[in-house]
Amino acid sequence: MCGIVGKINFNNKEVEAETLTQMMETIKHRGPDDNGYFIDNEVGLGFVRLSILDLSLAGHQPMMSDDNKLVLIYNGEIYNYIELREELKAKGYTFKSNTDTEVLLKSYEEWGEDCLHKFNGMWAFVIYNKETKEIFGARDRFGVKPFYYYQDNETFIFASEIKAIRSVLKNSLSVNDQAVFDYLSFNRTDYNNRTFYNEIYKVQHGHSFSIDADKNFKLKRWYDLKSNCNKEPIDADKYRELFTSSIKLRMRSDVPVGVCLSGGLDSSSIASVISKTLNIKDIKSFSAVYKKGQRGDESEFIDEMKPYLNNMNYTTPTAKSLYDDIEDMVYNLDEPVPTTSIYAQYSVMKLAKEHAVVTIDGQGADEQLAGYHYFYGFYFKELLANLSLGKFSFEMFHYLKKHKSLFGVKTLLFFLLPEKLKIRLRVEQASYIQNDFYKDHSTNSVLAGDLYAAKTLKESLLNHFEYKLEHLLKWSDLNSMKFSIESRVPFLDYRLVEQTLSLTNDSYIKKGLTKHILRESMKSILPEKIRMRYDKLGFATPEDEWFREEFFQELIRDILNNPSNKLKRYIDTNKALEMYGRHLNKEINCSKDIWKWINLDLWLKNNEK
Repeated sequence: MCGIVGKINFNNKEVEAETLTQMMETIKHRGPDDNGYFIDNEVGLGFVRLSILDLSLAGHQPMMSDDNKLVLIYNGEIYNYIELREELKAKGYTFKSNTDTEVLLKSYEEWGEDCLHKFNGMWAFVIYNKETKEIFGARDRFGVKPFYYYQDNETFIFASEIKAIRSVLKNSLSVNDQAVFDYLSFNRTDYNNRTFYNEIYKVQHGHSFSIDADKNFKLKRWYDLKSNCNKEPIDADKYRELFTSSIKLRMRSDVPVGVCLSGGLDSSSIASVISKTLNIKDIKSFSAVYKKGQRGDESEFIDEMKPYLNNMNYTTPTAKSLYDDIEDMVYNLDEPVPTTSIYAQYSVMKLAKEHAVVTIDGQGADEQLAGYHYFYGFYFKELLANLSLGKFSFEMFHYLKKHKSLFGVKTLLFFLLPEKLKIRLRVEQASYIQNDFYKDHSTNSVLAGDLYAAKTLKESLLNHFEYKLEHLLKWSDLNSMKFSIESRVPFLDYRLVEQTLSLTNDSYIKKGLTKHILRESMKSILPEKIRMRYDKLGFATPEDEWFREEFFQELIRDILNNPSNKLKRYIDTNKALEMYGRHLNKEINCSKDIWKWINLDLWLKNNEK
């Protein structure tokens, strides 16, 4: 796990070492153990290393091929590197290290671009051919590892984090207003190749790129999830076997490994398999807890895991700790985020840094197992469209009985609306958005069509992998790497994802409960109180209470009473002040909106530095 940077000049000018070292220093937190750079006239590659596998200098990057022809920089982990190394040895290859980096490089030598299909892992890498002057790079299937780039007529600059690119471009970047609109109205980011900066893009998940000797940049999609979800259905036993295999692969490490434990079904399933199935009792867990009864507190469920885990560690984020950390967190995340739940994760990673270098996390389960509550709306919509009225009545009855909530019914009605009305309703909920800004950007939003227009439950799951999952993975990457931690996500083993998304709807939602096959597979392994939980929180926070604290009142009123011209372009601060007053009086809970005002204001100010 590391950070990569690079610059390729199109004007025949040699890349300056100072440019690479400046970018590397900006993301040194991603790789505090080692660093290096390579320059070949107009091509410059830089690297910072967090040592995970083979801690010796044999893992140094940039790594050269044995014939000194290829140069590799790489961020990520190829979990099946041991199996691939044996396959390559059988073909006559020899190895100087025990790193997955060398396996990746020799895999490319043997199979070329097709090596990507061999890898089970997470990655963003770049390979430069010194003889042909060609460059090849790629990201993993689902976008666990990041790759950002800037391109103009004279240069191509890339990095693992936006801040590294910003460090050399200074103030030549402009705000992507459409991204701001979708963030404020839909709570969404990272649904395409755009960022919050007009000039910075990302190579999308499942894509590779090449730059030829004439400096022509070309993108290519090398992996498509939808076309790989045609597997034979499996039962709960086979699911557990595949899930366990994924976790076992991700336990490969030469440094301490821990598990992030929220108290929910996903992270608890991972911890239980590690403890009970793999019989690893001494693994450390890391959790965020709050006062009993406070929103976000999962203590009663986390405590259910005490018989399984011998070393449980806790942190308690507070309004004051968020206030103290807020500028650092906003800087670290590079772009605005829609909720303070990311701060809970930030706090957990800060805790984990004291005990581990690798964490195992539960990201990706909700997207493949219909874990979010609004997936009921997609499912009900599909049943109605198919005139499966008996099944619809059955599932609706069990949903209402178990959840005592009308949210699933409301989302059904929302998904049945025309696209323009969906956009209008979402924006009306964020009534503080400036009217002119709304008029300029509401018609350009594609989210209502791309994410909310799915006709079936399966289609909605695939859409979430395509348009939604990546923002969660980005925040996880930035939060973990901020504290020099590698975050691994076993639910995103491609074998498990493809198999899970080949199942029938009953494997996702059954008798009013989501994640049916996971729940079935965890019988006798997971405490029943967790296995049969109806609710879902994850790393939530009591942000509604936090924003009533006096010091936050002072900050929020200062932002809204003395707004910058940039903030006033997006937010009607008079309406926002009215909403905040109602929040303080406990008439409404608009804490998610309040956070976006704070985050957007601080981010805009950071861009001026």
